Amino acid sequence: MSDIVIKAENIGKKYVIGHQAERGGYTALRDVLMQSARTIWHKTKDLAAGKAIIQGDTMEEVWALKGLCFDIFRGEAVGIIGRNGAGKSTLLKILSRITEPSTGRVTIKGRVASLLEVGTGFHPELTGRENIYLNGTILGMTRLEIKRKFDEIVAFAEVEKYLDTPVKRYSSGMYVRLAFAVAAHLEPEILVVDEVLAVGDMAFQKKCLGKMGDVSKEGRTVLFVSHNMTAIKSLCQRGFLLSNGRMVLSGDAEDVVRSYLDSGAEALSEKVWPDPQTAPGDETARIHAVRILDSDGHLTSQTDISSSISIEIEYWAMSPGIPLNVSISIFNSEEVYVLASPSTTDTEWFGNPHPQGLFRSRCVIPGPFFNQGRYSVTALLVNTERSHIIAQLDRIISVDMVDFGDARRGYLGYWGGVIRPLLRWKTVCLNNG
Repeated sequence: MSDIVIKAENIGKKYVIGHQAERGGYTALRDVLMQSARTIWHKTKDLAAGKAIIQGDTMEEVWALKGLCFDIFRGEAVGIIGRNGAGKSTLLKILSRITEPSTGRVTIKGRVASLLEVGTGFHPELTGRENIYLNGTILGMTRLEIKRKFDEIVAFAEVEKYLDTPVKRYSSGMYVRLAFAVAAHLEPEILVVDEVLAVGDMAFQKKCLGKMGDVSKEGRTVLFVSHNMTAIKSLCQRGFLLSNGRMVLSGDAEDVVRSYLDSGAEALSEKVWPDPQTAPGDETARIHAVRILDSDGHLTSQTDISSSISIEIEYWAMSPGIPLNVSISIFNSEEVYVLASPSTTDTEWFGNPHPQGLFRSRCVIPGPFFNQGRYSVTALLVNTERSHIIAQLDRIISVDMVDFGDARRGYLGYWGGVIRPLLRWKTVCLNNG
């Protein structure tokens, strides 16, 4: 393990982005066309004068990565984790030589095969067969070497029937199957894989993870970006934790994953308005607090997917005799509307007049129910008599649901879906002979 294959020294990647000032009011088509003509004219003048063209009214420098230093050794499997926007994919693009760092340098010994996004490295007009040979050539392999691995690649990708079809007609799943098979079987010294494997089906996920494990055991190096912490812990010996483009932790994969999960929480588990005069609502009712609790009744911003959570809404009934109810809507990190639940099952208070006072409504969501990921809660307070929304608090609190692997029974692949309840199954033998 003393042979360093990747050495990163003070890597930084800077982007310059432009922002246009907001322009209020209605803009007619004529105004847009005139502005476009003026912009083209000014750009032409600037080019003729040798001036740089700057897009937008203001410019901002954004460092996707800054000050990264690390060594990766031959035969290591390294997991790279962090929240969206942490710089993981940018780092892989630099290591794959797709883009150059703005500062620092990277020294790489050996051939690198990368699978960063659907379509990487394939020509859409070429067939699957032609793309296999094209990728092998790019990796520096001879035609004889590619031919020796050809049947194994095709069998692994399960695309025999479509081998002579242009890959532009492949589904995203077929594309990824073939791309991974090529990247893993053409014997690169370094295999770089981003979360793109999530496109594949579960069976193929498991096969890919097994293949990456085999590649590492053969003495080749694997870099793996994933939000699947179970797969990271199982496959990788070492982990890097990135945050805002910087390396915040490097070490044993188990320790890095634990630190990442424990840090969890940018999620906001509680929001309280102490003053009933300024709290959200109107003269009839106002919201005092919204919070998320774990199965022990404690505030939580992160919990195991197998555990139940409770969502509480506390509110003041300001005017006596008003029938009130509360409701929640839950969204995942991709803004998919997961569920809505009004307090209609609360037969004591739903639709009934409330006296003045402070009330607490609690909704219990049993575990396992949600899949892993972040979920945000919108809370509503409603006058049921008039079907009038008194207060609506969009995405006011959130919780990270973490998969610690208890319900997986050894499966390490991507487990899709918005929810993941543990449904009851029963198998009977219909014929034992």
